[in-house]
Amino acid sequence: MLTGNEQPNIGNAQCEKTKILLQKKQQFVANGISASAPIFIDQAKGAIIRDIDGNDYIDFYGGIGVINAGHCPQAVVDSIKEQAEKLLHSCFMVGMYEPYVALAEKLTQITPGDHAKKAMFVNSGSEAVENAIKIAKAHTGRPSVIAFEGGFHGRTLLTMTLTSKVKPYKFECGPFAPEIYKAPAAYCYRCTYKSTYPECGMHCLANFERFFISEVAPESVAAMIIEPIQGEGGFIVPPKEFLQGLRELCDEHGIVLIADEVQSGFARTGKMFAVDHFDVIPDLMTLAKGIASGMPLSAVVGKAEIMDAATPGRIGGTYGGNPVSCAAALATIENMEQDDLCQRSTEVGDKMIAKLKELQLRFPRIGDVRGLGSMVALELVKDPETRQPDKEAAAAIIKICFDNGLITMGAGIFGNVIRFLPPVVITDEQLETALNIFEQAVEATL
Repeated sequence: MLTGNEQPNIGNAQCEKTKILLQKKQQFVANGISASAPIFIDQAKGAIIRDIDGNDYIDFYGGIGVINAGHCPQAVVDSIKEQAEKLLHSCFMVGMYEPYVALAEKLTQITPGDHAKKAMFVNSGSEAVENAIKIAKAHTGRPSVIAFEGGFHGRTLLTMTLTSKVKPYKFECGPFAPEIYKAPAAYCYRCTYKSTYPECGMHCLANFERFFISEVAPESVAAMIIEPIQGEGGFIVPPKEFLQGLRELCDEHGIVLIADEVQSGFARTGKMFAVDHFDVIPDLMTLAKGIASGMPLSAVVGKAEIMDAATPGRIGGTYGGNPVSCAAALATIENMEQDDLCQRSTEVGDKMIAKLKELQLRFPRIGDVRGLGSMVALELVKDPETRQPDKEAAAAIIKICFDNGLITMGAGIFGNVIRFLPPVVITDEQLETALNIFEQAVEATL
């Protein structure tokens, strides 16, 4: 069994077991279910993944921001076992159980703001976003929603509409949900207005004066939804005043501000939630991924008077807030607090950014290095002056990393971003090894 302290050990890549399962996947699994790493995982612990052929990899994708507290943390596994022996399911909307209420109470305590808050649970980030929008519409009685270019909010009809990247997420899936309006986000490296921060005067905020005339009247807008740090969009970290300016706009026009923290929450950015870096208190938050160490669970948390606008039966779902998932979430959050994983996330992120900035000095085709805490990315370009995206270089680096025992992922609307989401509990030795593997991949590619 893995201990979590292993180093990568690649010796039997693509052996017989993997080949057989790859053939079965091709035969029985729908083509639309992609898999960027051609392995089948047998077990995982901490920041180490072992495949069915005995190969060990350092995990730098963390289940796409899910395994913040590490693979199979013992306290969480024990909590899952204990709850599973008592109750697997009942549907909270028929027969209630304590873990749901205990988790709702905990989330109202750790999310930003000292106002009265309430929470509800479903299963995925997409479901959380859908329900948050329904709640905002119930509260305001308005039909429209503003989202942002580069954002990702899910693959259901509504969340696909909110999502910005066309291929692969939206292509040939229309028509889409009505009354969704897109505004440019604060993407300073690729500013829509060709401006340079901080001398720009925040054109992305000033744009709303025209936007509310040319696109949608503010009194028609129920909600504005934004990822404090864009995830699939390429880990875009906006200026602090951008989110603060959006908060002011929403206050001025009675719009519900929804922070989509599905990928950026739960210690990932060095704070429990990314909005904590921006001194912004959203009206509603959507949470998922890192909430329960891999058990399916998501949440909407926010101001009590807004959350209560949806009448009974209007939100929720059969499996929402499953008792085993709620128990896993409570244990995960307790683990994060006891082991101060926010501080550890900051330490891990500082080391990653330092290494990437060092590489950037040597390789100017690393156009940008950015991130908060251990939510870190670099953007690759063919020329640092033109900033033409280099999707091919990103793919080549990811492939070389995999071949040498490091699994990471791409991102960005142009596919030219490499993102790092290691479990926050990664050891210093594993982190150093991973960064060395990445450096070698960059040297071989750029």
